[in-house]
Amino acid sequence: MVNADDLKYNERVTSNRTEVLFLALTILFLLLLIWRVIAGSLDVLADVFFCLFSLFLFYSVNFRTLIISITSESLKLTFGIFTWIVPLDNIEECSLDEIPMVMRMGGAGIHFMSIRKRYRASFNFLEHPRVVIALKRKKGLVRDISFSTRRSDDVLQLIREALAANRATKLPLGDR
Repeated sequence: MVNADDLKYNERVTSNRTEVLFLALTILFLLLLIWRVIAGSLDVLADVFFCLFSLFLFYSVNFRTLIISITSESLKLTFGIFTWIVPLDNIEECSLDEIPMVMRMGGAGIHFMSIRKRYRASFNFLEHPRVVIALKRKKGLVRDISFSTRRSDDVLQLIREALAANRATKLPLGDR
């Protein structure tokens, strides 16, 4: 739970294009499923259409809004039922996410991929810029986390200020 008094930044990122895409795919697979059922064919193809309809219905509901919260202690990313919390003292560095277009356009939602031999969790929408943070200590296999934001400059500045403040408090007294 984020303490409201400690909240430094909060952003709700949405994407109408992504929502329309997911809803269109949900409707498409629902119509194909209905067609198979009306045709009296409850076969493997009907099962595939049902699974794809269910998947895109979940995507439509779950991946509507990415919530980014930054406190003096952590960065919290919430995408529907999924939440990832990164303690600020586990962030090595942060920057704009500059990756090949093919990887960048790999889809909306939460994805896991390897970029420059570093395994990454990505919370993203296609049309917004992304910030990437490198972890000091990996979480599972994940060494980097990227996420979409409409205000990448503000997010980068806040994280860098928090990192500088954390480093300053960890210096020996004689070095301050």
